[in-house]
Amino acid sequence: MKFGAILQACRERAGLTQEQMAELINRSRSCISKLENDRKTLDAQTLIEWGKVTQANEVVVAFLYGMDGLGMIQNVMSLLGG
Repeated sequence: MKFGAILQACRERAGLTQEQMAELINRSRSCISKLENDRKTLDAQTLIEWGKVTQANEVVVAFLYGMDGLGMIQNVMSLLGG
């Protein structure tokens, strides 16, 4: 399962750079880039931390249950006027 686009969308929605995200979840910027480009396997702990930091737990859960996480983010953003 590919999470990269979901991770990037959640991070961007939270207004975080890759560098800021790396600091917040104690990973390297390179690791963040690899995760967002599906070049590194996402582990459960990183997924949980990502959801907490970006306040996107609902998107993570929706995607895990097979729902369209990107569509969910776009709907939320349109409701917020973004």
